[in-house]
Amino acid sequence: MPADDLHRPLYTPDLLVNALSSDPGRPLLHLLGGPTLSVGEVRDATSQFVQALASLGVKRGTRVGLIASNRPEVLHVSHAVQLLAAIYVPMHPLGGLADHRHVVEDSGVEILVFDAGRYADRAAELAQAVPALRLLAIGDSPLGADICAMAGSFAPAPLVAPAVGPHDVMRLGYSGGTTGKPKALASVHRTGVTTLQIMLSDWEWPNPPRVLSCTPLSHAGSAMFLPTLMKGGTMLVLPGFDPVAVLQAIQDHRINCVLLVPTMIYALLDHPRFEEFDLSSLETVFYGASAIAPSRLREAIERIGPVFCQFYGQAEAPMAITMLRKCEHDVNDMRRLASCGRPSPWVRVELLDTDNRPVPDGEPGEICVRGPLVMDGYRDNPQLTAQAFAGGWLHTGDVAVRDPGGFLRIIDRTKDMIVTGGFNVYPREIEDIIAQHPAVSQVAVIGVPHPRWGEAVKALVVLRPGQRAGEEELIAPVTAAKGSFQAPKSVEFLDAIPQTAVGKPDKKALRALYAQAGA
Repeated sequence: MPADDLHRPLYTPDLLVNALSSDPGRPLLHLLGGPTLSVGEVRDATSQFVQALASLGVKRGTRVGLIASNRPEVLHVSHAVQLLAAIYVPMHPLGGLADHRHVVEDSGVEILVFDAGRYADRAAELAQAVPALRLLAIGDSPLGADICAMAGSFAPAPLVAPAVGPHDVMRLGYSGGTTGKPKALASVHRTGVTTLQIMLSDWEWPNPPRVLSCTPLSHAGSAMFLPTLMKGGTMLVLPGFDPVAVLQAIQDHRINCVLLVPTMIYALLDHPRFEEFDLSSLETVFYGASAIAPSRLREAIERIGPVFCQFYGQAEAPMAITMLRKCEHDVNDMRRLASCGRPSPWVRVELLDTDNRPVPDGEPGEICVRGPLVMDGYRDNPQLTAQAFAGGWLHTGDVAVRDPGGFLRIIDRTKDMIVTGGFNVYPREIEDIIAQHPAVSQVAVIGVPHPRWGEAVKALVVLRPGQRAGEEELIAPVTAAKGSFQAPKSVEFLDAIPQTAVGKPDKKALRALYAQAGA
């Protein structure tokens, strides 16, 4: 036996194979309205998809794209790609044609697997734009062979994990594109297994977890699968997020764990039927991906219970830079509720100024990270990588302050900061004040062009159903707390705030809209 095989670390393909090889009769995966698959059935389906893709020439390094709604085949395809040491390129199901085309062309996707029932038109558009693209359908389609039927023609065989190294690419992900075209991030096996280790060791999972997935399985939803499997749990998958469907599923299936983004939490709380449902089975609500208004978080805790657990990360250091545990959510301390928690023991975190020097407690600095969770860099973009790694740290772009207890409170993105009349204004702080008004459901604060001040502070507000509020009553508390120069110069009421594909307020789109309109 070669020495390197004797001590070779295990990565996620190894862990997936090992976990799927035990307790085969245990129920594991259930699509609402469809069958429940056992561990053994998921293992066998994965094996069949491995063989089907291999028969089409998928091998180490092949780039396989996928666009699909939530269905078990998303996991079968992504796991098969991983076990072939190919490169998985997920495309967000809510993304637009321009972004999808950019991903396909930029990543060099060779085979695109698409949901025949939902995304045939998008697949056809992409094939027309990229003639070399091969299409495989999940289901019957004239555009390409049915990968499910192909997989069904193979007999299940034992799963074998490929030998991979820490810097081998397993996934090409793309940032949300909030500051330009989506950037390609090569997710390597080192970051993948580190993220999993942190999730398994530091996150507060019920025992055993009964997980509800209502986020895209091609993105955050799939991150919950392997921990659920390894902890002996089950996963119920919804086609997408619908407030009533989520509430009903929690009640009917006694769900004890769910991952949500803040806008989903707001939608649940604001739904007129919220109080009809029994949510007492919930033990953990993981939330993250964007900032949550402390006042709305307090409301959620008071109405649902002390079950909330926040994670903070980004594509460049996924999901696990910091954590705010359930017991750390103090409803009597709004600053604590505005915190993203304390750093994971698996990473090094520092707040640095513009000269890459640490800042003292209470002073704003950029969150910078080191450790095995950090990406290798942006693919084929050494200039951007060098900028991100300036001074030997990953610069997250998030500005925070640290309190004496070590808790970080993000006050904004560096690119979202507003400079008005020579003063720096952090929108997050203004949003948190406005969100305390009982009529406010959501708020986004942006800077808009102004001939005198350079930028003026503008608040875009969504009111709760049936509620009313005037411009002045939203501005006045900001003036009192932060001074007139930070107070919004205008407030506009919207039916909805546009969101990115991953559920964040799309401030790039808002700034562009109001810059075009002259604000």
